[in-house]
Amino acid sequence: MKPPYEITSSILKQITSISEKMGEVNANLLNKPSPKLRKQNKIKTIHSSLKIEGNTLTEEQITALLENKKVIGPKKDVIEVLNAIKIYEKLKDYKPFNEKSFLKAHLDLMEGLIENAGKYRNQSVGIVKGSKVEHLAPPFENVPYLMKNLFQYLKKSDEIELIKSCVFHYEMEFIHPFLDGNGRMGRLWQTLILMEKYPIFEFLPFETLISKDQEKYYKALADSDKSGQSTKFIEYMLNVIDISISELLDFNNRTLNEKDRLEYFTSLNKTEFSRKDYMDIFKDISSATASRDLKKGVELKIFEKVGEKSKTIYRKK
Repeated sequence: MKPPYEITSSILKQITSISEKMGEVNANLLNKPSPKLRKQNKIKTIHSSLKIEGNTLTEEQITALLENKKVIGPKKDVIEVLNAIKIYEKLKDYKPFNEKSFLKAHLDLMEGLIENAGKYRNQSVGIVKGSKVEHLAPPFENVPYLMKNLFQYLKKSDEIELIKSCVFHYEMEFIHPFLDGNGRMGRLWQTLILMEKYPIFEFLPFETLISKDQEKYYKALADSDKSGQSTKFIEYMLNVIDISISELLDFNNRTLNEKDRLEYFTSLNKTEFSRKDYMDIFKDISSATASRDLKKGVELKIFEKVGEKSKTIYRKK
């Protein structure tokens, strides 16, 4: 059974905007961020996703844990971060259309935090805000069937990934299949579904935008609950994704230093190139700055220089 939602004019506009930006991402070779940018984005994603769930560790503390350093903080918060680091280090091992892989990811994410990690809940649950029950999840007996149906939709529907990922995220939150960890699993699984089509989502920390204004996230979920379909949540999430890609495209407008430029260019794995090729990536630098960068790259033995003047080319070592 296909989960209920409508394709509105707002959704169509956002899909068009995202598609255009994805073309720009590919044209600017931003789909392969530098190792430094990847690390920063991983830290932001982990920090934001766990902050939404009440984790108190800072980005600096998460960086320290990523570098195998000791951190003083609540034991639960430290375990949550260590589990998330493991998840994001082997992101490509999980299969987004496979229910067993979904359960394995929950086990990895919640190990040491709850009993029966990696298993669907065996009791009824509701989400309470203040003195009010915000959401009463379906009976636990229905969870295996509902999740199986949701994965069937993922596998068999010819809907585009941008929409499928939002639908899965919302429906999973509605079903609330686990006693704990549902929010971070919903956001993680949306990332994995999108990565299948657009690898850039491995490095796109859209959760940072959610954590900056969590009320909008919860309101989109609540509005969809009230309407009985995921349309409002799809509109909300596509907007978040659109803004996240816009921020990534601001990469070329950032003030990068020589080291940043060389590190990024090296990550593109170009084996042979000219100064013009280098300037095509960094459009705002002068030819003199490009020459200085490349000279530094030769001194650092990143490249070797072949030929003279207009016939000069550089080869990656």
